[in-house]
Amino acid sequence: MANKPSIPKGTRDFSPTEMAKRNYIFDTIRDVYSLYGFQQIETPAMETLQTLMGKYGEEGDKLLFKILNSGDFLNKTSEEELTERNTLHLAAKFCEKGLRYDLTVPFARYVVMHRDELQMPFKRYQVQPVWRADRPQKGRYREFYQFDGDIVGSDALVNEVELMQIIDTVFTRFGIRVQIKINNRKILTGIAEVMEQADKIVDITVAMDKLDKIGLEAVNAELASAGIGEDSIEKLQPIIKLSGTNNEKLQVIGEVLKDSEIGMKGVKETRYILDLLKQQNLRNEIELDLTLARGLNYYTGAIFEVKALDVQMGSITGGGRYDSLTGIFGMPGLSGVGISFGVDRIFDVLNTLDLYPKERIGGTKVLCINFGEKEMAYCLPVVSKIRQAGIAAEMFPDVAKMKKQMTYANAQQIPFVVLAGENEMNEGKVTLKNMETGEQQMVSPEELILMLESKIN
Repeated sequence: MANKPSIPKGTRDFSPTEMAKRNYIFDTIRDVYSLYGFQQIETPAMETLQTLMGKYGEEGDKLLFKILNSGDFLNKTSEEELTERNTLHLAAKFCEKGLRYDLTVPFARYVVMHRDELQMPFKRYQVQPVWRADRPQKGRYREFYQFDGDIVGSDALVNEVELMQIIDTVFTRFGIRVQIKINNRKILTGIAEVMEQADKIVDITVAMDKLDKIGLEAVNAELASAGIGEDSIEKLQPIIKLSGTNNEKLQVIGEVLKDSEIGMKGVKETRYILDLLKQQNLRNEIELDLTLARGLNYYTGAIFEVKALDVQMGSITGGGRYDSLTGIFGMPGLSGVGISFGVDRIFDVLNTLDLYPKERIGGTKVLCINFGEKEMAYCLPVVSKIRQAGIAAEMFPDVAKMKKQMTYANAQQIPFVVLAGENEMNEGKVTLKNMETGEQQMVSPEELILMLESKIN
């Protein structure tokens, strides 16, 4: 007996209903991006490993899906190399391409390649799948969609403000209550300087980023295991435990970082962004969180992260400023800032909270019953008129028992059924049945359209 087919762990199939929900997410975010002047692009699913490697830190590099070279990939590999089993070395020889890990690095590559065609500042949005060789768990997938928006070619901090407005607008439209967390990599760098551990900035930020997951004691243990001394860890404690309003936090951190030039620049940038946001009447809370330390190596200024308040879920949106990213591809000095909506996690949050609007996830609204060839020929023009009115309708294709066709309508959650037998055809009318109430009414095709429009729209 043939084995039952399966899909790789960390991937999913989506039913028609699920795709309707996902398209609602895509359409909502796309509409908001467009309101702010963003334009859509796409990039290939695979990039050269030269483009991808070294952009996400050592941990990120390990999570890249590498694509085996086609043809005889062993041709130029010696027996000695195979015997040594040096995985990284062999992967570099066997694989020249990889699946994209996110949309930001491919976008940076796109900007460099198409620089002469782009008008700066360039505002783009992009919705495509990305892949990570991660351990699958709730809210974490190996294949998932991101919906990014980026602005390149402008240093103005008003761009950060607009991105926060976009986040606020999107989640308000979804009906999801969120907390928008903000920090600045310059502040984190200043903290490392004050701790006299400037060369340990990555270790410090990676550990701080885990505070919510593993707790203070475990974070301190991780810092110690990274070779950070007890005195330096002690200096970090007031910063990790900092509380109060955003202004109060900024005042404290400004005092702590007063001798760090880069740290004070981060404080100034953050205060400017928060002050502008106060004037925008956002519906969701903005919180300065100094433990927020997104691990990606390319962020250089403001960093953002969004958490849903009513569902236990990881970050559902994140981003930041990455001034030096395009320099990796030979174009230094081009500033950029962006955000990424985690579509799959947003999908799960909306499912958990049952926030999908019913009118957006339904399919066919009207089913025309097929009693025979003559009746079908009579009904087809009626079905066409319903569709011309912008209402999804279908004709049952086979002559089948009434019960079977009604069962199909119920299974597909079709709210209305149109019937036309000899009596209806003689009068030039049809019968409209409301599947929820059971109510039936004989009407003309013109009356049918008006009734459907009033009940569906």
